[in-house]
Amino acid sequence: MPGTEATGTPRPPGGRHPAEAHHALVAHEVVLLLETDAERGLSGPEAARRLERFGPNLLPPATGGSLLRRILGQFHHPLIYVLLVAGAVTAALGEYVDSTVILAVVLVNALIGFVQESKAEAALEGLRAMVRTTATVVRGGREHTVPSAELVPGDLVVVEAGDKVPADVRLVRVAELRVDESALTGESDPVTKDEVVLHPGTPVADRRNMTHSGTLVTAGRGAGVVVATGPETELGAIHRLVGSAETLATPLTAKLAAFSRILTVVILALAAVTFAIGLARGEEAVRMFTAAVALAVGAIPEGLPAAVTITLAIGVVRMARRRAVIRRLPAVETLGGTTVICSDKTGTLTENQMTVRTLWTPDGTAYQVTGSGYDPSGTLRDADGTAVTADASHALRWCLLAGAACNDAVLTRAGGRWELRGDPTEGAMLVVAGKAGLRADEVAERLPRTDTIAFSSERRYMATLHDDAASGASAVLAKGATERVVGLCAGQMAADGGTRPLDRAAVLAAAERLAAEGLRVLATAARPAAEPAAFSERELPGTLVLTGLQAMLDPPRPAATAAVGACHDAGITVKMITGDHAATASAVAGRIGLLTGPRPGEGEVLTGTELAALSAREYPAAVDRARVLARVSPEQKLGLVRALQERGQVVAMTGDGVNDAPALRQADIGVAMGRGGTEVAKDAADMVLTDDDFATIEAAVEEGRGVFDNLTKFVVWTLPTNMGEGLVILVAVLLGSTLPILPTQILWINMTTAVALGLMLAFEPKERGIMNRPPRDPARPLLTRALVLRVLLVSALLIAGSWWVFGWERDAGASLAEARTAAVNLFVSVEVLYLFSCRSLTRPAWRLGLFGNRWVIGGVLTQALGQLALTYLPTMNHLFHTAPISARTWLHILGVALLAALVIAVDKRLRPAPG
Repeated sequence: MPGTEATGTPRPPGGRHPAEAHHALVAHEVVLLLETDAERGLSGPEAARRLERFGPNLLPPATGGSLLRRILGQFHHPLIYVLLVAGAVTAALGEYVDSTVILAVVLVNALIGFVQESKAEAALEGLRAMVRTTATVVRGGREHTVPSAELVPGDLVVVEAGDKVPADVRLVRVAELRVDESALTGESDPVTKDEVVLHPGTPVADRRNMTHSGTLVTAGRGAGVVVATGPETELGAIHRLVGSAETLATPLTAKLAAFSRILTVVILALAAVTFAIGLARGEEAVRMFTAAVALAVGAIPEGLPAAVTITLAIGVVRMARRRAVIRRLPAVETLGGTTVICSDKTGTLTENQMTVRTLWTPDGTAYQVTGSGYDPSGTLRDADGTAVTADASHALRWCLLAGAACNDAVLTRAGGRWELRGDPTEGAMLVVAGKAGLRADEVAERLPRTDTIAFSSERRYMATLHDDAASGASAVLAKGATERVVGLCAGQMAADGGTRPLDRAAVLAAAERLAAEGLRVLATAARPAAEPAAFSERELPGTLVLTGLQAMLDPPRPAATAAVGACHDAGITVKMITGDHAATASAVAGRIGLLTGPRPGEGEVLTGTELAALSAREYPAAVDRARVLARVSPEQKLGLVRALQERGQVVAMTGDGVNDAPALRQADIGVAMGRGGTEVAKDAADMVLTDDDFATIEAAVEEGRGVFDNLTKFVVWTLPTNMGEGLVILVAVLLGSTLPILPTQILWINMTTAVALGLMLAFEPKERGIMNRPPRDPARPLLTRALVLRVLLVSALLIAGSWWVFGWERDAGASLAEARTAAVNLFVSVEVLYLFSCRSLTRPAWRLGLFGNRWVIGGVLTQALGQLALTYLPTMNHLFHTAPISARTWLHILGVALLAALVIAVDKRLRPAPG
């Protein structure tokens, strides 16, 4: 069968089968190739045979690993290994409560990872659901309604307004067919379809003789031959891209993984050294094993996973208040490290609702229109800025009437939002008429339609005949492409309603000026008094009067300009990546300040065709320079994101359409639109904006930076304690001395301080100027050199202070339990004062205000009560081998702690850590 190879052979990796350029073939050649009939379609038996051969018209289900393998995969991480060891060690020491807590943290993290790993599968399932519908198919010369899953290559399908296209179809007949392909291609306007033969290299968005699976018919009717089903459709190609896109480690998880690997090696090495030195000194093996275990327990940051999870969870709550819903927990901090935002245009930077911005009448008056979208609130203003209605001039009224009555769109209000059924351009004309006081229902009542000359790609205008209830006569109204409508006119309407000679040059010049501003311009015309019998396409030219021009665009979101500017101030590059035309994209980009960059050469506009022509050497630099990348395919969107990531960028990708899903999945963080976005885009994304506003991303970036700051503060605070505890044990072994702190006491310090003190840093407010500093360098480690030195300094202070207090107490005649209790309280006291220092890594603690974070105060009081209980309650003395200490000992402890705090403050002043 000639058609089988064209549609049934799997594509080679990264390419398309050469026989699939059906758009480049004459319609009857496609019919012959697929061995079908353009009138009668396939026979029932033949369709059944092809269904068995090609399979159902469905996208394949996601193929993940087995359930057990996916569960076990959640534990394959160095930090998890460390925690499992910590749990086993604490269990071996009989500390079952601590062991249970540690293992519970591991299980909770594994559960979160398992749930979030299903994100890609949900995205793929959303794509599969898009093709589950019914279809009208002609088989054996008769129309049937069948499940779209039963369609096969060669089927003759019929589509009309309101239908979802069930497969990739080469059109053979069209009647005013228009299709909304925005979800697939990103183009705002519905595409007018025809049967014209196209060049083989024509991109998907320009294939006027094809309709593609998952798109929506907005007007007209058409019939065509199915040329691809299921995974072979353009939707299937996106399905494969989504499945192939990698889930990248976030900056936080990548840094924690590296940190955990280093920490694991260091802990094991120190434990081994401790054990070996003890044996070499002739110590008992059991005692040295206990010391090695104590060192390991002390060095393991048991509270780190809990701190990470809770800090991210707090970030989730804060972002939700700012209308950003997080679907994947680490995405909270990923935004904080974002260096490039690749934004889709339609529905992300723009409203995805056509809006008339300017009305021009033949007397040269230009009326500016306020408001945006399909909400009819707004006004028309003349050159003086005065608000006017349709009664400002006869030409204006008839311009508005032509747009509103020569119109097939319907606007309805549902759920507090205005929704359009029909063409967005016609919706914009209805709205502007309403702003001028002409309601659609009143217009329809005054000018009931009696006949129509429908819009077509050849005609490029629409005309309607109406009964004029006011005059009792008939009226002809028309709208369409400026040059076509001007060709129908013999004159132009003046402000007083009279007719003047048509100034064709002035009209076309006005249209060109408006188009240069990135506006889509349509002309309107009328014949207020008409003979019904004279209404025909042949008799219409030269009988109308031009009433004006309506210039419209899909407007930028109100806060988009400020948001883009804020991103630039924060050192974040914003790029528009869209499937729309370069002129449209450039106009929007210019309005929101996207085409201005801090470096020479930035602001360049590139198209998908130009990108494809670049060499591998030129490609990265061109992508880096460009601010607008237009007319790009889903494959190119994905490639652009990957190219930026290969250059070390942390990429956030925003979008709302099916065509955005692969790039959303590949990006370091995918951001989908909650209101106007497709379910496929939401399922592929890490974050969903509930208000669909690009400005919300700026807020999310700010919150993300705050989250990363707080996590860094926790790590900088907790590491000295863990290192100090471990090194205290090592020093004791090296000196052949008694352990100043026991393993059970180390566990007490680690678990209580992590919860009561360290976690309070998660509630720390964002620091001033957080959005005025550049993004974190993705290559920069979690801890900079300055912070590492600070950690080492605090560790040294803890070691020296604890040994001094321990030795002082022993020399003063205190018991071993009392001396150890003093050392434990010294550790905690230094941690408390160091906590206030860690509220900012750069600013002195006294400048932050004592009550800037009330959670810290509460945590300190809680920890103080815990220390008093540990020191003076007999039960705690028995469990943790502690003993009551005197007021004199407390003075020694507090004196050493204050001295350590002073040294830390001086170090921060002399060696501030970078933000």
